[in-house]
Amino acid sequence: RDFNERCAQCSEVNWGLTDGGRFYCRSCHNVTERTREVVNTDFITNSRVQTISKGSRKQEKNDGGCEWYICEGFQLVLKKQVEALEALGVCPQMKDEILCNFWRCYLQKSKQAYCKRPAGETIKALSVCESSTDVDSDPERPSLLHLLSLSESEGDLQTDCSFASSASKVSESTSVYSGSVDGSLYLMKNQKEKLNMTMPMTLSFCYMALLWVREPITLSELLRFVVEGHIPYLNVFQHFPEKMKLCGLDLKIFCVESWPVYEEVFNKMHELAAFLDLPRFPDITESCFLHPDMLCMKYLMEANLPDELHNWTCRVVKKIGIGEVDFLTLMPGNKSTRKVKYDVLAAAVIVVVLKLLFLLDDHYEWLLSELAEERNKNNTEGGPYFEFKKWYEVVKHSLDVEQKKLDEERAKYLWRCEKPLFYSVKNKSKVLKRRQMVVNLQNQFGKLSGSVQRAEKPNPSSFQLSWSEENTDGSCFHGHSLKGILQEKCGVLTAMNPDYWLCTVKLCNEKLCGHLAHYREVEFPQSYHFVLGLFSFLLRVQPSYIHDEVCMIEHKLFNKKLCKKLKYNTVLRK
Repeated sequence: RDFNERCAQCSEVNWGLTDGGRFYCRSCHNVTERTREVVNTDFITNSRVQTISKGSRKQEKNDGGCEWYICEGFQLVLKKQVEALEALGVCPQMKDEILCNFWRCYLQKSKQAYCKRPAGETIKALSVCESSTDVDSDPERPSLLHLLSLSESEGDLQTDCSFASSASKVSESTSVYSGSVDGSLYLMKNQKEKLNMTMPMTLSFCYMALLWVREPITLSELLRFVVEGHIPYLNVFQHFPEKMKLCGLDLKIFCVESWPVYEEVFNKMHELAAFLDLPRFPDITESCFLHPDMLCMKYLMEANLPDELHNWTCRVVKKIGIGEVDFLTLMPGNKSTRKVKYDVLAAAVIVVVLKLLFLLDDHYEWLLSELAEERNKNNTEGGPYFEFKKWYEVVKHSLDVEQKKLDEERAKYLWRCEKPLFYSVKNKSKVLKRRQMVVNLQNQFGKLSGSVQRAEKPNPSSFQLSWSEENTDGSCFHGHSLKGILQEKCGVLTAMNPDYWLCTVKLCNEKLCGHLAHYREVEFPQSYHFVLGLFSFLLRVQPSYIHDEVCMIEHKLFNKKLCKKLKYNTVLRK
């Protein structure tokens, strides 16, 4: 208030103080070299001592970095990921209205922001921002959540409890082995109880927001977009600002050297929803993309199966009640409801329908295929009959080609980030020079060996396998008929096949062993294994996950017959 000079940049008189004691303009954020004069009467009365308050700016002095916290790094990761989702066509409201609120709630629940911490915990990692009339946060360091919510005003942020930007309240040992202020404390064992953020959890946040707004993106698609590079995840820290230096334990937190796993992201999403005490999610109705009827239609097209199978999938979904709103809608914290994997569930429904019609026992499906082949020779009217053998050959060829491409891309993937990491100004020139030398050598050896340069990323697509009915080679089976394997009874079409084999007679306890049933390839027919492998590739999940859902659907579908059989076996034992 005593500094009345006009700002050299905007000519305003509206000054604040940084943590280093320098004056900055609140209007244009111009930082001057002038420092505050401090009156100290603790030592000598009636005497004025002029000091320069440097604060604790050890990092900025040594390597040009600034103080930052781990959750600010994750905030930047979330910002990059949600922006990538917006570029893919997700509704813009998901960023500021959904994901931002989830993130705020998480920071408050984990006592990292928007809360009043106990006095005894101020020195451990983060401190509560105390309101002051003449001290503001450093304008060079963005306020918390300002990076994530671009539509939020600065006044709203200042009223909330944020991180203290001063490192004087943090012990020196916290930043010895990391570039961040709280890197070492973040990995302590006693901090794991608070559901600390990890890189897979950033995808859990994104999937939770997508599920809330009921966007037509499943978890398997989200993870596939990550692997294809459309959503930042691997080496995302290279997009951090230059002043956010990463070293030591920070690299352990933000460096990812493995692909995201479906089960881990899925389970963490449910843990997060329960941890945040979220209410019941918006209903998944028949018009939603995540409904089994809608997803079955999509996967039937991608698997190159006849369109008529969709009527059968809808009948199965209706009969066992897995299309009901209460079954599909997420209710966080409700342990009585089963966690629904929408994409895996839809694939399992298709597998069950194929077993109902073709049995998939390595015998009956080939017999039906031979009959359909004979009928197609004499068929002059209508669409061709569906031949399982021909479909198997066409799909297997395409699947082998795509699987080989995927394996080669993963084998050639460079886990090292393109942006070199350096931790001091002295080593910066050496690291950059060494990196440039490595790039030049790679280009030269590539020209000598005749290797093809990496092509640009293809545009993201919901379909990995595409089949066109315009092809004259007969490789598209969408319009093929199922008349050869169906018969009419009482006005209803039923399968000619009266038999069915169950994957398992008794389900396991999912909470104890983690699976409803155990899957071993040698114990099941090859046709069944091929169908599981096909959907395993499309969803990028293990075949055992789909097998679990198949067993669950079968037990719902044949529940009465199974109960009678179990009772009969019990009587015989007695």
